[in-house]
Amino acid sequence: MSKSFDVVVIGAGPGGYVAAIRAAQLGFSVACIDENKSADGKPALGGTCLNVGCIPSKALLESSEQFHKIQHEAEVHGISVTGAKVDVAKMLERKQKIVNQFTGGIGLLFKKNKVTSLHGHGKILKRENEKWLVEVSGDAAEVVEAKHVIIATGSKPRYIPGIDVDNVDVLDNVGALSLPVVPKRLGVIGAGVIGLEMGSVWKRLGADVTVLEAMPSFLAAADDEVSKLALRLFTKEQGLVIQTGVKIAETKKVKKVIQIKYTDSAGAEQLLEVDKLIVAVGRVPNTDSIAVPEVGLRIDQRGFVEVDDHCHTGLPNVWAIGDVVRGPMLAHKASEEGVAVAERIAGQKPHLDFNCIPWVIYTAPEIAWVGKTEQQLKAEGVEYKKGSFPFAANGRAHSLNAAQGFVKMLADAKTDRILGVHIVGPMAGELISEAVVAMEFHACSEDIARIVHAHPSLAEVIHEAALGCDKRAIHN
Repeated sequence: MSKSFDVVVIGAGPGGYVAAIRAAQLGFSVACIDENKSADGKPALGGTCLNVGCIPSKALLESSEQFHKIQHEAEVHGISVTGAKVDVAKMLERKQKIVNQFTGGIGLLFKKNKVTSLHGHGKILKRENEKWLVEVSGDAAEVVEAKHVIIATGSKPRYIPGIDVDNVDVLDNVGALSLPVVPKRLGVIGAGVIGLEMGSVWKRLGADVTVLEAMPSFLAAADDEVSKLALRLFTKEQGLVIQTGVKIAETKKVKKVIQIKYTDSAGAEQLLEVDKLIVAVGRVPNTDSIAVPEVGLRIDQRGFVEVDDHCHTGLPNVWAIGDVVRGPMLAHKASEEGVAVAERIAGQKPHLDFNCIPWVIYTAPEIAWVGKTEQQLKAEGVEYKKGSFPFAANGRAHSLNAAQGFVKMLADAKTDRILGVHIVGPMAGELISEAVVAMEFHACSEDIARIVHAHPSLAEVIHEAALGCDKRAIHN
């Protein structure tokens, strides 16, 4: 007799495990199927985010930034340090300890909420007696029944034809997080979030880093003012070499050197030689073999599961969330979709506004934004006003020795409703939450301008930007 559940979730990443826990909180019997394994072959919950993505990358970013500050900024505070060295092995050990703590924590949360954890590959087989049969193939193969199925299988790295990733010399996000020594010369293909964050880590630790980006502009998804300043800070002040408008022609390994032949933005042929190469050109949905063809699950040409605005696939009681569906490939987006689907199964009517999902790049300075960019508003013909305020005029930023960047707020010219907020500067990933809350509650720039902000604090820069929308910033 097959095990039977109200809800079966396929995938235990930030979308899947959250969906499973929320469904269990709502009184459903829940199972979560996941096939991920750690390096030692043990089941590892948490998906890409916790195992080889968000969490370990932030651990390395913090470690490398601390090393950089000790080397280059301690003297500003009157602290003399000589002979600072980095122990990469210990740094990686710390990173893995954090990963293990959080992946193990999901297992504890499953037990607390009575979620059954099943290890193996989940595949929808067929619908029988108003229930779905889901195969769990692994060490102990079985078939379980489900009234509802939530597909949350995440994404995997996109690869470039002709470039073989071995995670020894040519690396994806997994290999980039586990380099045993600092390479002398590091190449990065792709100037997105992963490329910039990993490039920053190894640059701070001593590598010469060259980033090659196919797009003609840098950080095209960000506000133009943000991307222009970020490019200047990363290149002229931090020493990253970033080339845009690049077309890769050939990549090959000659002895211990990786050679990348490419044409630059002017059409000239170039050759880059590096010791290690990171390929970070985006991600693709992980929808291989999640349902037999007879089920009729609709998957588009790009590999995404087709869903409506409520994450429903069109098949009875089958849902999909996170990186396998439309929208930004962000862990927090996946989590909130997971919560929303669990609540919809329970008959509730949750709402998720894609325009209020924040984006963060954890470089130094950090980059964060929510809502529309200025170029988007111009293209859409929306009349707007803006306020911008620099961290250079903020006391807290100076005390942190991090007075670079600014906050820009965009508001509707007629209604004053906040349309977008863009930050490049210290703690941008934390500061953006105020803007997200404001936009979720349809706040106006005047609302933020009238709220008392603590002094001295970085949040005062958001306050001043809001004041600037009405041309009444005090300190600018």
